[in-house]
Amino acid sequence: MAHPHVERKKAPFRNARLLSVLGAALLGLVMASLPSPASAHGVSMSPGSRTYLCYKDMLASGNQTPSNPACADAVAETGTTPLYNWFAVLDSNGGGRTEGYIPDGEICSGGHNGPYDFSSYNAARADWPTTHLTAGSTIELQYSNWAAHPGDFDVYITKDGWSPTQPIGWSDLELINSVTDPPQQGGAGSDGGYYHWDQALPSGKTGQHVLFVHWIRSDSQENFYSCSDVVFDGGSGQVTM
Repeated sequence: MAHPHVERKKAPFRNARLLSVLGAALLGLVMASLPSPASAHGVSMSPGSRTYLCYKDMLASGNQTPSNPACADAVAETGTTPLYNWFAVLDSNGGGRTEGYIPDGEICSGGHNGPYDFSSYNAARADWPTTHLTAGSTIELQYSNWAAHPGDFDVYITKDGWSPTQPIGWSDLELINSVTDPPQQGGAGSDGGYYHWDQALPSGKTGQHVLFVHWIRSDSQENFYSCSDVVFDGGSGQVTM
């Protein structure tokens, strides 16, 4: 009679252990089936992109609302999550495509095909944080290497006659440079590391413009997009928030 008594004591323990093993295996299968997070990230840090400078403004404000009115309205529309992921304006299937794939008016968000909603950063307005530059000069363009990967960086600028209060279309942009695998400085995975290269600015530019950088990875279809608001007024890189 003792033996059946022992078996009744052990059965629940064995069942619990079996359930635990099966549960762990099931969890592993579920996790394996989830899409992998994007492994490369980056936007222009100098001249600062809309998302990067709005993020910096939010940190400086000491609360969840940036002081810049364009940034504050963007947060009111799409929340703070995009700013905490300022480096992730991406499309995992971008594949280098531009006009005909990313709609006019949605260029700064890359067509907002990524995991975060950057649609509010397409807003056509003249009061985004702005970097002051001198036409015809050469600057060091710094582009975040939050995760480092090979590829090309295509640099565009808005054409003369474009107004910051009109949405940016592909016909408003002109390609001024393309850089392949530029050098890096600082560590990846932080807001201090970046790719860098000498970027010549067009001569004769005046007033407000947007510098758009399209990062096209060569080891995957993933692409990144960055809009920096600049004004050509003889400045040397200072930022007006």
